[in-house]
Amino acid sequence: MDLRAGASRLDTAGWTATLTQGRAKHRRIVGVLADASVIFIAAVAAHALRFEFLNEAAPELPLWLMLLVPVAWLGTLALAGAYSNLNLQTGPVEFQRIMLASVIFAGTIGTINYLVQYDLSRAFFLLTFAIGVPALLTLRYTRRLVLKRLHAAGHQRNSAIIAGSPAHIDEVARVLRREKWLGYEMVGAVTTADITETPSGLQVLGTVKDVVELVERSGIQTVIFAEGSFPDSQHFKRMAWELEEHSAQMIVAPALSDISASRLATRPVGGLPLMYVERPQALNASRWAKRLFDIVGSGILLLVAGPIIAIVALLIKLEDRGPIFFQQTRVGRRGEEFQCLKVRSMVVDAEARKAELEAQNESEGKVLFKMARDPRITRVGAFIRRFSIDELPQLWNVFRGDMSLVGPRPALPKEVALYDRDAERRLDVRPGLTGLWQVSGRSDLPWDETVRLDAYYVDNWSFMQDLTIMLRTARAVVSSRGAY
Repeated sequence: MDLRAGASRLDTAGWTATLTQGRAKHRRIVGVLADASVIFIAAVAAHALRFEFLNEAAPELPLWLMLLVPVAWLGTLALAGAYSNLNLQTGPVEFQRIMLASVIFAGTIGTINYLVQYDLSRAFFLLTFAIGVPALLTLRYTRRLVLKRLHAAGHQRNSAIIAGSPAHIDEVARVLRREKWLGYEMVGAVTTADITETPSGLQVLGTVKDVVELVERSGIQTVIFAEGSFPDSQHFKRMAWELEEHSAQMIVAPALSDISASRLATRPVGGLPLMYVERPQALNASRWAKRLFDIVGSGILLLVAGPIIAIVALLIKLEDRGPIFFQQTRVGRRGEEFQCLKVRSMVVDAEARKAELEAQNESEGKVLFKMARDPRITRVGAFIRRFSIDELPQLWNVFRGDMSLVGPRPALPKEVALYDRDAERRLDVRPGLTGLWQVSGRSDLPWDETVRLDAYYVDNWSFMQDLTIMLRTARAVVSSRGAY
């Protein structure tokens, strides 16, 4: 395959890579200086609080010790990988490294102080860490937020090529296109197939044998190896050795999609890295703890939502004197049907008029019925839908056990009849008042993406994920994103 076919794209990638590498080094230097400044400010603040604010005599600290403490703290952070330039390093991992390095350093200082019996103020050092650690975490969080927004806007990205079979290349490319905040700019692909582009339109630049030449010639910073890259592990190992000389980042994307890191454990056996996949927590004993959380949470929220529902009920009666609540049969866990409660937001004969509007269904998969401007919605209904007030009575469904606070969207029986195997995964847990679909676009999402998000939730459930979704739900409701 002729490498000249993608010459212009590679030339662009070359000078872009040079700029990005320069920015990466600059970011690391700025990061170290910023951390040093934070540690220094924390020490000054701790000194002021301990000795000046409390009017206590401050012991004289030798200059070498004052310089050693911040330098040693920074060194511990570096050894813990806090200055790693890996784009795939997640926020929690970065924060854990900062916490681990800080705890190790604090313990080391305390141990040395005890052994040498040096007259150091323990309160001063405790205050330094109490101020410095949260400040470091806040600084890193802000930095990640800025970088994510820059990446999402198309700035400061790393050039990348994907190697593997066409199908697996497109699977990885689809994720990178969706998760733009990761900061990868796909230059092209290399594959064993005799094609000029992958089914999704990604340009093929050569074969897997051409990877090193492409990196050497164009300064590509990242090579992502998907399934089908090599016939055996020996070829991959030799390729890794060659890429080391060019400082190219290597990423291996196994044929495991939508599985969170918390369920994966890698164990090397005889030089072979075996990856263990834990059973989803939502399907084991943890579901009883989730049920207890649902009972307590929905009970409290029902007390809070009561006055709101009462006010809305009065507005509905004043508008058309129709019923306040609307009941509809939905399908829950294991296919069991239940009566889902909502505050009525449509005209009384909305179901009868639905058949007239089927031709205007805007849902891509046609499993759901969606209309951005549904004429059946009343004036009060438009308001309560905008802020999801119409769904508050479902808290009673949660309290009863029909639903959960967080879970897949509750489906209609006729929707379930059209489910494929992937969509049926949603029925393994209770449907939710909110879920990943709610915080990722609500009604704006296509059907396939809704199914993917719900399946991901079932496979990777955790209490922390539930709490995160509930917090993001509040933000999505306030912004009215995708509400119709």
